[in-house]
Amino acid sequence: MGQSPSTAGTASELNRREISLSNRFISRSFPVVAPVGLNKEACLFEKFAGGRDYTSDLPDDCLAGIFQYLTSGERACCSLVCRRWRLVDGQSRHRLSLNAKAEILDFVPSLFVRFDSVTKLSLRCDRKSISINDDALILISIRCWNLTRLKLRGCREITDVGMTAIGKNCKGLKKLSCGSCMFGAKGMNAVLDNCTDLEELSVTRLRGVHDITELIGPGAAASSLKSVCLKELVNGLSFGPLLIGTKMLKTLKLIRCMGDWDKILETMGSTSTELTEIHLEKIQVSDVGLWGISNCLKLETLHIVKTPECSNFGLVSVAEHCKLLRKLHIDGWRTNRIGDEGLVSVAKHCPNLQELVLIGIYPTSLSLLALASNCQRLERLALCGIGTIGDAEIEFIAAKCVALKKLCIKGCPVSNTGIEALAWGCPNLVKIKVKKCRRVTGQVADWLRERRSSLAVNFDEGEIEPLDGSSSDVGAQESGMEFHPIVSQVTMADAPSSSNNRFTMFRTKFGFFAGRNLVPCAFRRWSNSDNITRSSM
Repeated sequence: MGQSPSTAGTASELNRREISLSNRFISRSFPVVAPVGLNKEACLFEKFAGGRDYTSDLPDDCLAGIFQYLTSGERACCSLVCRRWRLVDGQSRHRLSLNAKAEILDFVPSLFVRFDSVTKLSLRCDRKSISINDDALILISIRCWNLTRLKLRGCREITDVGMTAIGKNCKGLKKLSCGSCMFGAKGMNAVLDNCTDLEELSVTRLRGVHDITELIGPGAAASSLKSVCLKELVNGLSFGPLLIGTKMLKTLKLIRCMGDWDKILETMGSTSTELTEIHLEKIQVSDVGLWGISNCLKLETLHIVKTPECSNFGLVSVAEHCKLLRKLHIDGWRTNRIGDEGLVSVAKHCPNLQELVLIGIYPTSLSLLALASNCQRLERLALCGIGTIGDAEIEFIAAKCVALKKLCIKGCPVSNTGIEALAWGCPNLVKIKVKKCRRVTGQVADWLRERRSSLAVNFDEGEIEPLDGSSSDVGAQESGMEFHPIVSQVTMADAPSSSNNRFTMFRTKFGFFAGRNLVPCAFRRWSNSDNITRSSM
């Protein structure tokens, strides 16, 4: 296997086998075409097999099952083999992705006559092209009345009229994702009012909602909606009634949405009791909002990323009430408002913590001692851009975190001495990533690999970058849109006096940093080989 043939006889046998396999999938109506120089072998095979199409013995359901294992391009090739394969492919294809340019309008009827079983549809249009309009979307909604998933990207010509048709004709819709679209609150409400089975809603850069008074409510989806993701919305507060009125909501993600979210989160704390996962990234929220979140007693995953008004007080409130917390990501943006006090409270009240990502904050050995001693189930730990983490802290982690499986150290003042301690500690450690730690050399990484052969060591001694989390691997965002949050109301009343100058500089540059691709997940690259949860890693 894997070796090239060494004799002419072997090559002849292989060629004969290739002809045999290729002709097995040719129907009687097509002549057998043999490669040049192999006419004799082809004629012998034709005489022996009789040109029979063995796939004709397969039931349509079996053939359709085989097609499910093929890629979209492979299925397209198979549909050209014969009419039967084309028919089976069209009837068994449930997922379809189309380049949603305006020119597709004339082909919509015939397209969905062939693909009449599509339940998952993706319509994408690039920025330089004119997208499909309401007429095309109305035709699609009539032909694909059994849609369960719909994704719209860059369909700027679609208005409330087209979305209203989707709501009325595709009432079985379960997942809706729209980005860079121009329809407004009326179209969104039409979907929510008619799709009683809607479970997931993702909205990114919806430009049709021009006024905060255009409210979007849960409608008929109030009892079915389980996941809402709002990203880069100028008038994101228009979705307030939707968030407050959804009783069974489990996952909430608010990413770079303008407006003060404290009041909505405070209200949700008493209405959305089923929430288990919350992501807050670069939005205006303070300890008042965190206090509201603390009433979600089933909360298991919390991301607090670049929210400069959140402090230890809010984190303590969450820790004291949300005792089922398993995953916690904090990016303090070096504002020094979250530190030992909040982390000690997490260690004290959240013994089930399994994943902890800390970026741009200043914990000391006090909080690390509490976390290592009380959180015995901690399996994944990331420390990025933390100036207070040195060799002593890493040695302590190696000695105390016995359940730790994955460790990421990035941009910390750690030396070879601290890394060497991992050779004897953390018995369950399987992966370690050390990046941009100038005092750690490649020699210790090689030594650690030799010492623990089962340990995967990822070492990068690249150029040192500013430790502001901008180059971290935590929660990478795809958009390059310049988005300026509201910072005029940010206060530092309870911040240490030593951090005032730093925060003044931060406020000055807030608008600049807001448009950069900041804060990615420290375990993002590990997700390709491990089945960690959908949201992080």
